Parts: sequence; structure tokens; C-alpha cells
Amino acid sequence: MRWIEVQEKRAPLVRNVIYAAKTIWGADKWYMLASIGYMTIDMVFEYFVQNILFLKILLSIIEGERDFKVYVRYLVIFAVSALVCKGGSWFFTYVNQIGAKRFLKAMNRKIFAKAGELDVSCYENPEFYDIYQRATEVITKSYYDIFNDSFAVIIGNLISFSLVVGVVASIDTAYLLFLVPILLVFAVEVSKSRYYYKRDLEMTKNNRVKAYIQRTMFLRDYSKDMRSSNIFYVLMHRFKGAIDANLMILKKYGFGLFIYSLVSSLFSEFIPIIGTYAYAGYKFVNTDEMTVSGFSVVLSSINSVRGAVDEIAECFSHISEMALYFENLHKFFDYKPNITDGKLEAGEFESLEFRNVSFKYPSAERQTLSNLSFKINKGDSIAVVGVNGAGKSTLVKLLLRFYDPDEGEILYNGINIKEYTLSSYRRAFGAVFQDYRNFAVSVYENVMCRECNTDEKLFAKDALIKSGVWNKIEKLEKSGDTVLTKEFDKDGIGLSGGENQKVSTARLFAQDFQIAVLDEPSSALDPIAEYNMYENLIEATKGKTVIYISHRLASAVLSNRVIVLDSGRLAEQGTHEELMKSGGEYSKMFTLQASSYSGKGAKENEE
Repeated sequence: MRWIEVQEKRAPLVRNVIYAAKTIWGADKWYMLASIGYMTIDMVFEYFVQNILFLKILLSIIEGERDFKVYVRYLVIFAVSALVCKGGSWFFTYVNQIGAKRFLKAMNRKIFAKAGELDVSCYENPEFYDIYQRATEVITKSYYDIFNDSFAVIIGNLISFSLVVGVVASIDTAYLLFLVPILLVFAVEVSKSRYYYKRDLEMTKNNRVKAYIQRTMFLRDYSKDMRSSNIFYVLMHRFKGAIDANLMILKKYGFGLFIYSLVSSLFSEFIPIIGTYAYAGYKFVNTDEMTVSGFSVVLSSINSVRGAVDEIAECFSHISEMALYFENLHKFFDYKPNITDGKLEAGEFESLEFRNVSFKYPSAERQTLSNLSFKINKGDSIAVVGVNGAGKSTLVKLLLRFYDPDEGEILYNGINIKEYTLSSYRRAFGAVFQDYRNFAVSVYENVMCRECNTDEKLFAKDALIKSGVWNKIEKLEKSGDTVLTKEFDKDGIGLSGGENQKVSTARLFAQDFQIAVLDEPSSALDPIAEYNMYENLIEATKGKTVIYISHRLASAVLSNRVIVLDSGRLAEQGTHEELMKSGGEYSKMFTLQASSYSGKGAKENEE
């Protein structure tokens, strides 16, 4: 995998902030512009127009003419200004809300598209889930909204800050000296945001454990085991352990965060406010330079500056922290798949060959497949058998290019499969997987894997008949339009394990394929249902190439060649009859399974 693991290092803050801003702007610029618009209006009105400009005008009137009509005129101007600003703020808020929905739509589409490019290996690597979780938190935890609002608040406050500082400087430039410590606040807040991120990074694994347990508790697939065993208490112990570990991490970083906040308050509030009040009070009492209106405006200005700086500092901290999460999103979008397209279009199938293929999973200590060689020709019916862990499912993953071999090559029509485009190559296969999954859509849509018109529903019905589950489906009130699971539809249906597998198998009957790959297609079926399914498979795959992957050997009798795997190596191959005569591993496996069906094995054990 080409993930760059997040280490405890100094992330490039400026680059991340720029990337985050470009991401939001690129998804929907009006979302960002509207935020800046209403934040700027609110900040400028509150900190400058209301607290400084209007106050200065009113105090000047009181000190000068004391004309009530003039006072009322300015009061009306202020009221109209307030209404205009409020109207502008409401407009930008509305535009922002619409923009946020467009942004989410665009980002989710982009994330889903990228997820479709990920190698299957990503989903089998714990490191991927840590990075993926931190990346998707930008969307799922609304970190994009925090960044966007904080970015807008900073711009709005910087504008109002500049206007207020201009007023203060016009009274006495000496006041600007007391604002210098405020600049140090930003350095403190950047360091504080990194400290927050480091803390959250340590909590990622614990949060993933918590999320897994919370999710598992509500899944139907686990409900019976939860209630019939002690596993509930095991999971609760793990859940409590994850919470306790997070509490330890929070305590570990708590004092440091307190110090950061203390230093930030010192630079942003204590020094500027005490210094300004002392200096302004001295000038007012001991000199004739400071008027009542000037004194009031200075104090109000400093409070406005403090408020603006506090908000800027807080938002600067937020934006720095959120930018670090956007860095994970950046890595997610920059991920380059190891399984890449070739340039050739895969033609009609003639042959498929494994030539000296070896493969080891990244986290494994030994090879799962070792120097494996065999060839399949058009029209062959092949059974790949072996005990659990022999490498059968790994063979399927390599066959469908979910992984590439470490050594050797796989040839389709004599050409390495890496030379073909993934879409054209995989289009040649119709697959039923061991870990089958159905989705919370209608039965017909589960079979056809798309929204269905009337003709397609008839085609799906035929596939369901062949898989042996139509007798169940047709009795439902909505027949094949019934949604599987009740998660989104109270009228949905929950099927048994065997029925679900038959629905999944129906996808194969509904496909136009050249090679059928059946990875444990009958694992959830009883012997009679298994026999009927294989009868239908034989009929549906006439003239096509079929590869059965199974540790149950019913499929081997139906095949014209059997490949026996043992610890990732080719142990035997031949016809069923040849292998039974040889008395090797296959013969022992078949005899043992046959005796378990007949009960003979049990009698022999009793004797």
C-alpha cells in the first residue's frame, strides 16, 4: 500500500490551510463566499459601527451641540444601518445553507468515487481504517463547516480589527504598543492546535474500537450470538477499556492544554487591557489631551479589539486543527492504487493460466500461495478444493485482480492480465463470493444491481427461480419489489442465511459472463438445496467455463478436473475418478465428507 502513515511530526500548516480552502472553494465557492459575507457584516457592525463609530458620533454630539434632533437623526441612520446589515446577513446565511448542501453533495460524490478506486487490500489493512476514519471525519463530523466558519470569522474580524485599530491610532499611536502581545497569541494557538491533534491521533484506535462495538451491538447478524453467549461482556470490557484509555490520554494532555490557554489569555487579554486602561486613565486624569468621548472610545475600542482577537485566536486554533484533518483527506484523495489499468481490451475467453504464482499478504509471515501453476481452457469445469486456509479464496482475489502476484504471472489468452483494462477483464467473469452481501434495496435491484424496469424484473425473476429462492420471494406482499432488511423500510424483509445466499447467487444467473467463479456458493445451504443449486448452475453455465472454489466436494463430482490445494501449493490435480483411485489427500477428504452425510463415519467412530 502507498499510504503515508501519519507520524508525530510537524505538519505543513500553511499548505494544509491552503488545501482545505481550495477544497471547499472547488466544491462550492458560494458556500465560502456567503460565510465570509455574513461574518464580515456581523463583525464590522458589532465591533466597529456599533461599539466605536456610533459611540464616537453620539459622544461628540453630547459634548458639543447637545442637539436632540441631530441625535435622533443619527439614531435613525444607525437603525436603518442595523436593518440593512441584518438583511444582508440573513441573505448570506441562506446562500451559505444552500451552498453547504451543494458542498456535501460534491464532496460525498468525490469520496465515493475515490473509495471505488481503492484496492481491496485497503479494506484488509487496519492502518487504512485509521487514516480513512480521520479523513472522513472532515465530512462526518462537519469539520469542513468548522473550517469554513472559522476562516470566515478570521477574515471578518481582521477587517473590523483593522478599522478599530485605525480609530485607536488616530487618538494616540502609543496604544498600538499594547496590542503587540496579541500577535504572539497566534503562535500559541498554532502550537495548541498541534497539541490537540496529537492528542486526537492517540485516541484514533480507541475510537475505532468504540465505533466497531457500537455498530456491532445494533446489527442483526450478531444479535443471537450476543444473547446466547458471554461475548456481550467481552465486548463491553473492550468498550470500557477504550473509554478508560481515552480518559488517560485526556488526562495526559489536560495540563498542557491548560498552560496553552493560560498563556494565550495573558497575551490576548491581560497585557493589552490592563496596559491600555492604565495608560488611558493616566492621560485622562493628568493631561488635557484626553476627552471623555476619547476616553470612552479608547476603552470601547480595546474591548472590541480584545473581542475580535479572542475570536481570531480561537478560530485560528480551530482552523489549524481542522487543516490537519484535511491533510488526511488530502492523503486519501492522493492515494494511488497498486492495481492499475492496462491498455488492452480483453477479448473472448480462450484460456487462463497461473504460471509459477506466489503471493503473501503484507502482514502475513508466510506465503499464502507458493509457486502455483495450472491452466484452464474454454469450456472447462474446474473445482479448486482444499481445507480452510489452503489458499482457495486468495486464488480468487488474484484471479479477479484484487491483488497482483508477488512472483509469477497470470495469463488471459496468453497475455499477462496486467496488460488489460480492469473493466474489460473483470467483465469476463461472473462471481459469487463466499462472504456474500445483500443490500438494503429491493430484491430485484439486489439481483440486477441497478434500478429495474418491467423487463428487467422478469429477467431477475428468472434468475431467482434458478437460484431456488423465488418460492419464498413470490409469497411476499410486494414480491421482488420488497426491500431486504427493515433498516429503511418497515415493510422490508429479513431473509435466512441460505435465502440471502440464494439471492446473491441469482446475480450470477442474471449476468452475461464467460467465466463463472463460484467461491463457496453453497456454504449456507443444506445438502438438498446445494444439489438443486448445482443442477441449475450446470444448466446455466452450459458452454461456459466454470471455476468452483469449495472445501465441500459436491462441486468436484460435477467438474471435469479437480485442483487440490494444500498450504498454498498444488497438491494434486486430475478428474474425480483419477484422484479417488490415487488414494491421496482428495480421496481422503471426499471419503470423510461422504461418510459424514451417510452417517457411516459416525458409526465407525462409535465402534
